[in-house]
Amino acid sequence: MANKMRKKMADTIRFLAADMVQRANSGHPGAPMGLADVAVVLCEHLRHNPKNPSWLNRDRLVFSGGHATGLIYSLYHLWGYDVSLEDLKNFRQLDSKTPGHPEYGHTDGIEITTGPLGQGIANAVGFSMASKFMAAQLNTDNANLIDHHVYCLCGDGDLEEGISYEACSLAGHNKLDNLILIYDSNNITIEGSTQLSISEDICGRFTAQGWDVYECDGHDYDNIDKTIEDAKQSNKPALIIAHTIIAKGAGELEGSAHAHGAPLGEDVIKKAKAAVGFDAEKRFFIDEDVLFRFRCAIEKGDLLEREWIHSQKTMPLIEQNAALEALMRRDYSKISWPAFDKADATRNTNGKIINAIARAIPGFLGGSADLGPSNKSVLSDMGTFPKGRNIHFGIREHAMASIANAMALYGPLLPYTATFFVFSDYMKPAVRIAALSKIQQFFIWTHDSIGVGEDGPTHQPIEQLSQFRALPNFYLWRPADGAENTVAWQTALKMDKSPSAFVCSRQSLPILPPPARGDISKGGYLVACDENATITLIASGSEVGLALEVKKILNDKNIKADVASIPCFDLFIEQPNDYIDKIIVPKNKKIAIEAARGMEWYKLADEVIGMDSFGASAPAGLLFEKFGFTPENIIKKIDFMLK
Repeated sequence: MANKMRKKMADTIRFLAADMVQRANSGHPGAPMGLADVAVVLCEHLRHNPKNPSWLNRDRLVFSGGHATGLIYSLYHLWGYDVSLEDLKNFRQLDSKTPGHPEYGHTDGIEITTGPLGQGIANAVGFSMASKFMAAQLNTDNANLIDHHVYCLCGDGDLEEGISYEACSLAGHNKLDNLILIYDSNNITIEGSTQLSISEDICGRFTAQGWDVYECDGHDYDNIDKTIEDAKQSNKPALIIAHTIIAKGAGELEGSAHAHGAPLGEDVIKKAKAAVGFDAEKRFFIDEDVLFRFRCAIEKGDLLEREWIHSQKTMPLIEQNAALEALMRRDYSKISWPAFDKADATRNTNGKIINAIARAIPGFLGGSADLGPSNKSVLSDMGTFPKGRNIHFGIREHAMASIANAMALYGPLLPYTATFFVFSDYMKPAVRIAALSKIQQFFIWTHDSIGVGEDGPTHQPIEQLSQFRALPNFYLWRPADGAENTVAWQTALKMDKSPSAFVCSRQSLPILPPPARGDISKGGYLVACDENATITLIASGSEVGLALEVKKILNDKNIKADVASIPCFDLFIEQPNDYIDKIIVPKNKKIAIEAARGMEWYKLADEVIGMDSFGASAPAGLLFEKFGFTPENIIKKIDFMLK
């Protein structure tokens, strides 16, 4: 394509972005204007189909700098996705398709929700890892069903976030040669020059992590084109350092930090438009020749997908197509659920359950932050990524969760991640995005309480249960035995618009009797009950067995009591009031028992017996005694409460 036309296309993007921010009186014009030239050339390389945004073998494009929505939405409109010119005019307005940062499932074509800096880089690594797993299952020496690229646009802020180090290290280790990270190196941050906060050798950093590094003038079309082509030929993940000018074409604000996150102003925009021959008075203007060239993406993408579908019919791909069909189909009826008939740690029962799922569901895969043997999260005899289904994430919890978010959105895969529950703190930003974006990822968090024991308070989760129970569209299960653990998974597998977590014990827990009233799958039920009970003991996980012991003592004192096991607080409080009242009878004295902070239990209980410190280092049994989680101590507290 002639560079004169490329320039006109790039300027169209620039002024669409500037007009969007100006009209909204909010947003970020600098990055879209600076990246416009790179975006125009990238269009020529990108394989995607606006008519079918879910085509499996499309290139993935991730905008890690999610604030550059002026660029993002302009591109999707120009390419012909379901983003109208009116949608651009409603940028950042209530209920529009064009919110301040891109949201998966909200705007057509958006691959994943980004905005919290750095996560998009890990998401891109996740898309690449998903493609490598799929390719290992489906491709042959003679035919490739999966052979696309993953592109990611990022800025200085993305690279400063620690998650980018984690993710890029793993990408280099796994030689993800279809991953291309384009770094918008404009030397500007919100506060001014990047020299204020970063001076590292970016090229040296990525080279050390196993990447190939390229540099280009981010405003020289031929240089950009050649650099992208070279990066596509690399046998490693590739970083392109594109040297750009923030707010390129914005006249007096070109290159200024003031253009990062504020409207340019009407006068600046008019002068900038006039300087390149655009009508200074027109807003949201797209010339016909520009739109025609961008909209070629529809015809080109449709042809690419048709050729891909046709190749499946003409190539000798009988086994590959069968494997693809098996990956796409999730028949949970084929899972042979294990039976549990003795006391055991729920991390152990959970390990048996995920192995049963994996044997039936070929797209079920995952791994741990270097804690597989402790989390019991290893899939036995199922090999190592990319050919196998055990992923060794290393001690990279934040990147691990963000990578798995992308793997879950890739198409046919069901990923899980695992670590100690206390280290879920490192994962929280990605867990939040999973919940916000309705991503079905499974989080396995073991060593769930002071029952961790000798490792001490640094490893004993206290506030984490409350934190994740407060997260909307997130379902945290703390099973008390193998039966509850099984139902937790059976329920979570059906919840394809929500992430779920399984918080499991290190210590052995007793087998519970069958439900006396209610249904485990509703998040809460009565594990034991007395006619005309006056007390309801509420517990989860390891404290359910304790509550049953307390009930026995109360019964010996002629006090009738119910024991409610609430393995999933989030699901239970969503039930109709009449169900909740059957399990936790309103007239009863209600006492919640949990070896954690437990503030949320006041929604259901009159009193909460929980933790008000960070634990200690000692054998688990001594810790439960020290912090009052014994039948005798609970009885003392109940006696005091009943006075």
